[in-house]
Amino acid sequence: MLTVNDILNKKGHDYWYVSPENSILEALQLMAIKNIGALMVIDNGKLVGMFSERDFARKAISQDFCIKDTKVVDLMTREIIFVSPETTVNECMALMTQKKVRHLPVIEKNKIVGLISIGDVVNAIIHEQNITIKNLQDYILGGGYGIEI
Repeated sequence: MLTVNDILNKKGHDYWYVSPENSILEALQLMAIKNIGALMVIDNGKLVGMFSERDFARKAISQDFCIKDTKVVDLMTREIIFVSPETTVNECMALMTQKKVRHLPVIEKNKIVGLISIGDVVNAIIHEQNITIKNLQDYILGGGYGIEI
């Protein structure tokens, strides 16, 4: 079974973040430059929230504010849903579906070690299914007994 650690080993452990005091404009600019949909919000080395395109789209429309003056802290999601490197891909999919989140910080021993997205999880599941299908086809068509890992 694939784990979060398998995803991070393939995609890397890099992640992007902002401070709660950064402006919404600064956060959106960073997301545009990095072509990502969410940022962790870190204050004094501690994960305090997440800021995503959804946060902006859903919360900003209901408030009267200036994009340059409004701070990330005003729109960020404070409930942090996270996983460990040992969490399985299927557990991540279930958690993301249940909690309706698209990004999960990865925390190990109280340290941030990466961030995974719903796209990462779906790609991992598709890859795992393709390997299973290929192995079954090889077995059925070739009569072989080898298993690809």
